[in-house]
Amino acid sequence: MKRKSRIVVFFLVIMIFAGIIGATTQGVAKNIQLGLDLKGGFEILYDVIPPEGQAVDNDVLLATVRSLEKRINVLGVSEPRIDIEGDNRIRVQLAGVTDQAKAREILSTEANLTFRDVNDKVLMTGADLKEGGASQSFNETNQPNIIVQFKDAKKFQQTSEHILDLAPENVLVIWLDFEEGVDSYKASIQLDEPKYLSAASVNQVFTQDSVSIEGNFTVEEAKQLADLLNAGSLPVELHEVYSTSVAAQFGEQSLEKTIFAGVIGVAFIFLFMLFVYRLPGLISVVSLSVYIYLVLLIFDWMNAVLTLPGVAALILGVGMAVDSNIITFERIKDELRLGKSVISAFRAGNKRSLATILDANLTTLIAAGVLYYFGTSAVKGFATMLIVSTLLVFLTNVFLTRLLLGLLVQSRILNGKIGWFAVKKKDVLGLDFKGTMPTPYDRFDFVSMGKKFCMIIVAVLVIGIGWLAIFKLNLGIDFVSGSRFEMITESTVTKEQIEKDFAGYEQELVDISINGDGHVTARFKDEFSKEDIEQLKQYFTDKYGSDPNISTVSPEVGKQLVKNAIVSAIIASIGIIIYIAFRFEFFFGIGAIASLIHDALFIIIFFSVFKIEVDVTFIAAVLTIIGYSVNDTIVTFDRIRENLARTPKVRGYEDLKIIVNDSLRQTLTRSLNTIITVLVAAVSLWIFGSEAIRNFSLALVIGLVAGTFSSLFVAAQIWLWLKTRQLKKKGPQINPETNV
Repeated sequence: MKRKSRIVVFFLVIMIFAGIIGATTQGVAKNIQLGLDLKGGFEILYDVIPPEGQAVDNDVLLATVRSLEKRINVLGVSEPRIDIEGDNRIRVQLAGVTDQAKAREILSTEANLTFRDVNDKVLMTGADLKEGGASQSFNETNQPNIIVQFKDAKKFQQTSEHILDLAPENVLVIWLDFEEGVDSYKASIQLDEPKYLSAASVNQVFTQDSVSIEGNFTVEEAKQLADLLNAGSLPVELHEVYSTSVAAQFGEQSLEKTIFAGVIGVAFIFLFMLFVYRLPGLISVVSLSVYIYLVLLIFDWMNAVLTLPGVAALILGVGMAVDSNIITFERIKDELRLGKSVISAFRAGNKRSLATILDANLTTLIAAGVLYYFGTSAVKGFATMLIVSTLLVFLTNVFLTRLLLGLLVQSRILNGKIGWFAVKKKDVLGLDFKGTMPTPYDRFDFVSMGKKFCMIIVAVLVIGIGWLAIFKLNLGIDFVSGSRFEMITESTVTKEQIEKDFAGYEQELVDISINGDGHVTARFKDEFSKEDIEQLKQYFTDKYGSDPNISTVSPEVGKQLVKNAIVSAIIASIGIIIYIAFRFEFFFGIGAIASLIHDALFIIIFFSVFKIEVDVTFIAAVLTIIGYSVNDTIVTFDRIRENLARTPKVRGYEDLKIIVNDSLRQTLTRSLNTIITVLVAAVSLWIFGSEAIRNFSLALVIGLVAGTFSSLFVAAQIWLWLKTRQLKKKGPQINPETNV
């Protein structure tokens, strides 16, 4: 391909992507399903309890899901989500639902219609109805009623004959979901029981295949009951163990705030790449724009639900994705400083960086995969976005960036223009340079500093663990069960005023917080009942003009979340160790896990000391930091391995110290540039993002700083210590090819 042709192709590729993105972005964004934390709605988690003597298997769960789907159709929800979790749980998410009480009733009501005599003997059930045989109608006086049709008119005839034989108590009693039974017709009609429908006197034998159920129904109630009868009875009992509601205003505000935070974070990343890397930075901006578009497009194709943590993952993903470009660009700059031509530097930089990028992103996938498998709905949304983002890095920030930059490099238009790569001519060492490439950090002896820092780290962690053992974590209701109340109000309120509002309820109030923008949060030790929730929502809506969010978590769910959090961290860590040990060596794996333990403990201790509430998104933050920290550690380990291979003979500690110091200095610019991009995204989410992910964002900020610190002063130091001990036992290693 000729020079001009490559330049033409370069601009043509950019124009094609710009045209596609400009023409379809709005449509893609509209098609993406928003989770209830962004759209508002209702979420509930059920324990599935089968009839006595029956086990819960996959067929039972699927049958229950099908029954729930029919019920949801009654609510008119356009995009419901029903997921089977574990062996005996079903999670239902209804984005856009505003009437929580109605949703609860329709989901859990079995709609098991029974026709009984006055002795409570069941004569016919809902199973005798024709499929879709219930419909709303009107009687002779134009009052709403329900017409039901039977499969077998003869059975209905036999039922009426049986009732006539019981004269004078010739009454056909119609019940809906009455499970306890009645002693007699007289007792039943004295009950103020909403599931008692009617009791009709039977004075003749019925030969028709339908009957009218009449009561004090409104048109809406009659239609809803008919729909429930058509949906059939549930094959199991559903026990509610978790529920949460999100008012529409909360969802809208969360989306607006998080998008605003994202725009700020992404804009800074774009400007940073342009300023630091010049032309490659500009190409990186193009690739990142395509990357963001493709992530949203894939989410649309997957019909996946975009949650608030998912939006956060997308924003963080931009910062983490740019790391691949930074690794490559820094490698190219190193080659240019050695005096190589632009073409040679481009080829060498790409070749040397590919393995590092692959290793770094695979460890992130390990953490994200574990997070998805063990996470709940919101955390799964975060993990899904993290997985999709990581995979798309290879399509955009690796291959697309290399394609675009390669077209310009191969066209020879950049020959001799090293300034376009942010390399100054005075920094070029020349092809005959044989020593260690100088860096801005040559005056720092990281290994010697590491000894002191390791002692400080150990002391801090020991004190922190002691603090943690005494004062514990400020666990949210996700882990310890209870209830959480949130409200946004424009009126000025005080803690004392909110305490008075809750004075009539038995649930123990743990704490109340009110921030400057009228966001009220209250936490309770016990669960609110369904009736309490409805009363609270009505009371606060009437008094403050704001529909509150109320979440309840049962103790069994909290225990399961704690178990999942511990198992997730252990499995992710083991997987990362195995991978690093396989790709590098076992000592590198030990260094990496020591670094991960440092990072995780630092975040946990920080939250304990400052009494910051730990919720379910905290798990996602810790596992994300584990993946990110390993990324940073792998880049350092990869450079250590490379420098080892260049060393003809490694005699002992002093040689290893030089190798580790050189490797840390050579990768520190990349580490700092990456931490800046990811940290800005996290800080932007923390400051400007939604209140719901503020603690999540703070955990990321703390973890990112701790992760960079541990890569310098923990992981490499542990490897150096272990490798030195090995050399003392085995003697100097002489292997110019690997030396590992």
